[in-house]
Amino acid sequence: MPKPAAVIVDTTRSPHARLRPVPMDAVRLEDNFWEPRRRINRETTLPSQYKHLETTGRLNNFRRAAGTLDVPFEGIYFNDSDVYKWLEAASWELACDANPALQAMIDEAIELITKAQQPDGYLNTYFMLERAGERWSNLKDMHELYCAGHLIQAAIAHYRATGSEKLLDVTRRLADCIINTFGPKSEGKREQTDGHEEIEMALVELYRATGEKSYLDQAHFFLDVRGRGTIGGGAYHQDHELLREQSRMTGHAVRHAYLCAGAADDVAESGDGAMRAALERLWHNMVFRQMYVSGGIGSRYEGEAFGHDFELPNERAYTETCAAIGSLMWNWRMLQLDADARFADIMELALYNGVMSGISLDGESYFYQNPLCNDGTHRREPWFGCACCPPNIARLLSQLPGYFYSTSDEGIWTHFYASGTARIAFGGGFVEMKQRTNYPWDGDIEIEITAVEGDIAPGEWTLFLRAPLWCQSFSKPKVNATPSDISTPKSGGANYIAIRRQWQAGDKVEVSFSMPVRRVECHPYATENRDRVALMRGPLLYCLEATDNPGSDLRDLVLPARARIWTEDRPNLLGGVTALIAQAEATPLRSQYDELLYFTAEKRPKKQPSQSLEVTAIPYYAWANRAPGRMQIWLRTR
Repeated sequence: MPKPAAVIVDTTRSPHARLRPVPMDAVRLEDNFWEPRRRINRETTLPSQYKHLETTGRLNNFRRAAGTLDVPFEGIYFNDSDVYKWLEAASWELACDANPALQAMIDEAIELITKAQQPDGYLNTYFMLERAGERWSNLKDMHELYCAGHLIQAAIAHYRATGSEKLLDVTRRLADCIINTFGPKSEGKREQTDGHEEIEMALVELYRATGEKSYLDQAHFFLDVRGRGTIGGGAYHQDHELLREQSRMTGHAVRHAYLCAGAADDVAESGDGAMRAALERLWHNMVFRQMYVSGGIGSRYEGEAFGHDFELPNERAYTETCAAIGSLMWNWRMLQLDADARFADIMELALYNGVMSGISLDGESYFYQNPLCNDGTHRREPWFGCACCPPNIARLLSQLPGYFYSTSDEGIWTHFYASGTARIAFGGGFVEMKQRTNYPWDGDIEIEITAVEGDIAPGEWTLFLRAPLWCQSFSKPKVNATPSDISTPKSGGANYIAIRRQWQAGDKVEVSFSMPVRRVECHPYATENRDRVALMRGPLLYCLEATDNPGSDLRDLVLPARARIWTEDRPNLLGGVTALIAQAEATPLRSQYDELLYFTAEKRPKKQPSQSLEVTAIPYYAWANRAPGRMQIWLRTR
């Protein structure tokens, strides 16, 4: 039996998805931005995380459940999911590169999981060890189906990366156990779902991996039963309203993003129009009312939750790393439905900013929360008691090559930009492509068709290139140094440049996306940012850190509307960045308002003269990698 394709979300046979995935092992990144981070992920992050799984007892919980070790249960009731996310991340790495050391860790983890499974397929070490006989007793709070979903996704990753069905067989038994337990009351089953979504995505993907329709039906059941009050009826768990009727992102941010991702998976199979319309309403609410300029979501510490529309505090922004990843997962699935570039735009924004701020440059410490302003006390940690974010970041970095391209009947779609090569199955043959660029530091892109093999040569097809939403203008694309006619795709595909021709080996496409510094303003209802600006360039959000700007309190800075802003390449700074330098002004507010917290207009202190100075801004993802100090994104302006 041939090894399955190493794809993250397999819409190859989904009747209502326009795009089909390109396997991650068909794409090799060779750039100076992402590939160094992926190397650190392989060589440092994943091995160090495995050590944390050992030292915190997460792996020992499986040994005890298997009866091979007599130790107390350690950690939080959903700690199994950390093992599963790590296993998924490590498996995806194997899809791209052989790694004997990582393979040994994976094999050990799979052996522990296999031995721990109960005869009827059930598997959850907390309920097997600490609350035997109480399985499924508190679905609202205890994450049993959430853990099961992460195990299923890990098993699919391992199966697609290696061809081995050992862990897949484990999860099929677990999924069958779930099917035998949950369903309509008329069938004598439990008409409930989990308080933390995840199982929906997993079951749809298990259906895609195995062809067993009962898994798809079960995912559909879990989507339909939510909103009927079966787990308390609260908005925190998205149980307050049927999903097809929802229009606001509410409650725990990660959960709602995961729910929408699972619903998008279901739409790709079912074509459910009401579900698709609800996802559109929810996406619009998230992006235009509840999303930070970083692409982060979830503003409240209380409940790790969405707040009111426009409730976007900076210093108290929760913006959990997992929530940004959840948004990316949801947007990827929406992109597959109709190839609309706005979904790729949000993915890019979240990826470069809201996600990558969550991991240190050395790959060994993490942010759980990602504030947009801080006094220097918020620092990354090597691990957490609730360690959902670290393996989630590792998983995303492992998957990354699988997000760059898609195919459709019309042609090949390029969603993201980084130097590298790709060998893409298309139209009965293969197209080999080489991408050259220094993205995200500049917007010059060259794509060379290095080979066209099989039945498609010399057939006519379309190369689609995403024109990023942040780009206000771009050069007319050239093919072999000659300006080319471009078109908009006939349906969907907004913001993709479409070049159709009989492509041959040696053809080169060149396009340049202008990348000026952008002064970004905020909706006036987000009151904390009123009369302030944030700096962006290309897909990157910038911030100021005290270590680059000594002698001034960042809160005193003003960036005049006509301030000169320029770029400087800093190859020795923070792994190599393009910094922004701006001509700003500073007024020492601390001394001016000394001992004045409140005052009348008559006693307002006289305005002090401003000092002109140069300030340096760095990419937001790189903050907090040096000496602690104040960080700020939004600057006062006049």
